[in-house]
Amino acid sequence: MQMVYNSDSYVVVEFDLGQNAEGEATRERTGGYEIVDKFARKEIFLEGAVAESFKRGVNALAETGPSEEEFDNFIAGYTQLAQQPVVLH
Repeated sequence: MQMVYNSDSYVVVEFDLGQNAEGEATRERTGGYEIVDKFARKEIFLEGAVAESFKRGVNALAETGPSEEEFDNFIAGYTQLAQQPVVLH
């Protein structure tokens, strides 16, 4: 687990895929990205093809030297799907 982005609006955490002894990804895709919308207090977990699409989009955006607002706008497109409320214990 690694925090890859943190702004006033969002937190993005990457969960790595499981790996075998040779360091290759296993068939079970257990990795993905958790995105927390701090203002809406909701989160979403992206996995599989959606997580890969998110990663490609972030990498392409990063190459342009975006502002925090541009990153937040990109992330907002995914958080519109968030249904899970964030609950603090």
